[in-house]
Amino acid sequence: MKKYIFKTLNTIFTCLLFTSTVFGQEKLTLEEAISLALKNNYDIRLVKNDVAIAKNNANWGNAGMLPLVTGDFSTGGSRQNTVQTQASGTERRIDGARNSNMAYGVGLNWTIFDGFSMFANYDRLKALQQQGEKNATAQIFNTITDVLNAYYNVAKQQQLVVAADSTIDISAFRLRIADNKLKLGRGSKLDVLAAQVDYNTDTSAYLQQKNLLNNYMVTLNQLLARDVNTKFTVENYFEIDAGLNYTTLASQLEQLNPDLQSAILNKKIAELNLKQVQGNRYPQISINSGYDFSKSESPTGFNTQFRARGFSYGLTASINIFNGFLQRQNERNAKININSAELLINQTKQNLSAQLTSAYQDYSTFLELAKLEQGNVNIANQNLDITLEKYRLGNITPLELREAQKNAIEANNRYLEIKYQGKLAEIYLKQVSGTLNL
Repeated sequence: MKKYIFKTLNTIFTCLLFTSTVFGQEKLTLEEAISLALKNNYDIRLVKNDVAIAKNNANWGNAGMLPLVTGDFSTGGSRQNTVQTQASGTERRIDGARNSNMAYGVGLNWTIFDGFSMFANYDRLKALQQQGEKNATAQIFNTITDVLNAYYNVAKQQQLVVAADSTIDISAFRLRIADNKLKLGRGSKLDVLAAQVDYNTDTSAYLQQKNLLNNYMVTLNQLLARDVNTKFTVENYFEIDAGLNYTTLASQLEQLNPDLQSAILNKKIAELNLKQVQGNRYPQISINSGYDFSKSESPTGFNTQFRARGFSYGLTASINIFNGFLQRQNERNAKININSAELLINQTKQNLSAQLTSAYQDYSTFLELAKLEQGNVNIANQNLDITLEKYRLGNITPLELREAQKNAIEANNRYLEIKYQGKLAEIYLKQVSGTLNL
């Protein structure tokens, strides 16, 4: 058996790259995966639409700062049989008398003062737009975190598949030796059967690992919003960023976390809502003007025809004197909402701080475990090489070879899992602190 199969993980990575080249599968880089997610992912596209709506809503007209101009047109008529009795007693009958009227015009109404509520409303709409952008950033962070997790999971599964394939090679080597010994009269049928069982077990594990890999590829394709049956390979090599500092991350969290920024904007919106409500205490002043034309015809009237055109203008003012204490009630509710928004900020800070602390503890632990398990992998592989050579020479039993084989694959699996979990902790730290690089 060629020892280079078991020497280092780099050989495993090379084997996988060679396999992907043979089958002609797409090589998906991490940058390409993130780019596809930002472009195609449905959650990101939906939240971008919400931001676009909030941006469209943040305008002077929606805040009530611009005049309202309307055009009006009306026309109508009637046909009647009429009887008119005059003061002199003369009776006048008209059958089928036709009356008609028509009017059109342009009117303008502009609220020029409403207790500054319109200005508070405009600021509120702008704050809602900013909050929508922060919520969009949070959704993008969540989606990209899912993409990163899925990408590195596929990378881990690829390495596990190759490791399982290497295990089959060793079991096949052991089965050939046991079979050859039996044919030469130096072995037993029991050794051949045991080797066959272990070979079948390793083949089953390999097939299950390949199935897991395919399922995780489907998950990543789904996040990228593309054909879930797309086959691809990813970059196998990834390391945990060992340079993250808790104090720096906590400071960045205060400034950059989109959920916290959204909570702060929510308080600002609540304060602006109070200003809007308080504006109802002041008078509301509006100006109005218009140009009108009207025309009517009536053969039975004093004037058989009437026509008028011209401008109109005016000024209206109103003030709320008493509305059943609703003004006071609305102001109190608005102040309670401000207090609730402040509580939400403090709650969000506490939750994020707890998440950051727990994630950093996991991150630090996985860094140490990764170093330990990497050493275990090297030791287990060396032990497997030595054991394999001794088995070839007939100096050890098949059970000892199987034990060394299991130790090597378990050490490799533990190392890959810890590296993956450490990478997830790193990604989560960056997400919570708002420093995730897109």
